[in-house]
Amino acid sequence: MIRRASIPRAAVLLLAGSVLLLAAESAGFDAERYLAHIKFLASPEMKGRASGSPELEKAARYIADKFRADGLQPVGGSYLEPFDISTSSKLGKNNRFESLMNGEVETLQLSKEFVPYSFSSNGRSSGQVVFAGYGITAPEYNYDDYAGIDVHGKFVLVLAHEPQEFDDHSVFEGKVYTDHSQVYSKAFNARVHGAKGVILVFDRVNHKDASDALEAFGNTGGPADAGISFVQVKETAIEPWLRAAGKDLAATEEAINADLKPRSFALPGIEIRESVDVEKVEKTVHNVLGYLPGETPEYIILGAHYDHLGLGGQFSMAPSMTGAVHPGADDNASGTAGVLELAHFFAARYAGTAKPRRGILFMTFAGEELGLLGSEYYANHPILPIDRAVAMLNMDMIGRVRDDKLYIGGAATGSTFRADLEELVAKTSFRVDYSESGYGSSDHTSFTAKQVPVLFFFSGLHGDYHRPSDTWDKINAPAAVQVLQLVADMMDKLETGKDRPVFTRVTESANPHAGVSGSGATGGGYGPYFGSIPDFAEPPTGVRFSDVTAGSPAGLAGLKAGDILVEFDGIEIKNLYDFTYALRAHKAGDEVTVRVLRGSEKVTAMVKLTARK
Repeated sequence: MIRRASIPRAAVLLLAGSVLLLAAESAGFDAERYLAHIKFLASPEMKGRASGSPELEKAARYIADKFRADGLQPVGGSYLEPFDISTSSKLGKNNRFESLMNGEVETLQLSKEFVPYSFSSNGRSSGQVVFAGYGITAPEYNYDDYAGIDVHGKFVLVLAHEPQEFDDHSVFEGKVYTDHSQVYSKAFNARVHGAKGVILVFDRVNHKDASDALEAFGNTGGPADAGISFVQVKETAIEPWLRAAGKDLAATEEAINADLKPRSFALPGIEIRESVDVEKVEKTVHNVLGYLPGETPEYIILGAHYDHLGLGGQFSMAPSMTGAVHPGADDNASGTAGVLELAHFFAARYAGTAKPRRGILFMTFAGEELGLLGSEYYANHPILPIDRAVAMLNMDMIGRVRDDKLYIGGAATGSTFRADLEELVAKTSFRVDYSESGYGSSDHTSFTAKQVPVLFFFSGLHGDYHRPSDTWDKINAPAAVQVLQLVADMMDKLETGKDRPVFTRVTESANPHAGVSGSGATGGGYGPYFGSIPDFAEPPTGVRFSDVTAGSPAGLAGLKAGDILVEFDGIEIKNLYDFTYALRAHKAGDEVTVRVLRGSEKVTAMVKLTARK
């Protein structure tokens, strides 16, 4: 080992990189070829590879061409497995917002004076209006804007954000927004209270220097349908409503912020006539598959997602830079390039008449950033029998190894994994952090739910995650190909082993959803612990469980994979966002009644929530 004290740091890094590069190339891996894949996938011309974009389809063809050139076989007659997803929303032709006051009708201009949110319900409606403060019900803060008012069948006018948002001493946690400030939380809360629609207006008291501007359509995410109409209007459009009621918006905001007492009131004489028309954009995307057949029908899956955020948007960690290319070099061109390099390696090894004992299915997934959609689609519609899958190895963000640190998840999901990994890791310079769980915010989760043993390889989060700065020049290619060598060694054990690893259900800690990539929406990442793993492909209504973790509150209550949650503590659950919000309203130790659909049967269970750890 070379001491840094005796050699300049730049020379140490150059020499270390050269040693790693030579070692990797001698083993059959090429750091420059690996990096070339990343340069292509993360180039500005690929515009961030958003699911549903032409650039993602270009990436799919690139991967398929590499599989074909290496001699891998198509699966099901093609290298491309198509599936349909909802990628975004757009405004339809029938959006209209009118207010009737003193016999006079005022029609607002779309996108200039009002705009629907992408998760708004569609349709026409009309009704009276109630001002409901910030639209928040927060019993943990002894705060409720809906206390003492009846909003059933009416529109609620609510302020954006939350009170005292810049007060360090506020029960609302001051400079850190709570979940109650989220736009969808306001929609869900209004629906629970019986409102027919929400009208959001920007809060100016806490944002005196901000313009009275509308948020661009589609900037804020949500479910396909919130079950209630939701539009934003400009402050200038609603000020006459409050003046007619003898109220002043700024003074009311200041009063709420001063003492956190609700100042909600009806707006008599105001009627809203509204038509909302939001169209979902459906696109066909593709998983890319290449197969190296084995002597037996059993096979190993090696996967990575190849989509990213495109030009940013709701999942960007730099929302002010929406519109800029988010290249996704580490997330996850690095994992995709790893699949290509390993495919090249194993195809060359078994060129000619030789075959591995077990086959290898190389896969890259679309739709991961939207909620593991590609891997979930394959797991639910496998082209090769899923019960023949010996293991699934997933690589998501392997390109930024620092200080020889590597994370490997799923180590307890296969009966032989931990012993094999420790033997192999001992021959490397890696310092490995293991996680037993097979769940997380990446594609291995979809296969854990099908009781396939999984391993997840990850080099760690960094400040460029989900930002335009995740560029190819920051990739540590020599270290990444050392990860590939470790993966290849593990695949050798799986491919040649006499007995396949037995899937082991891990008794999860109360934080099984901790993950690093993708949307991170898990239907329970906040508040008390419940223990379900959601199916991210939304059913018509409710939340389908792709799995229920062993030993969790949900598991102990008898809930099962395939159940569709439709009611939680007396509240109708229409989607994953509803479930998350309803769960956050509770605390550890609460016992709640839940109702699920199990086939055609409605099943009721009592679930005792526990604390997260």
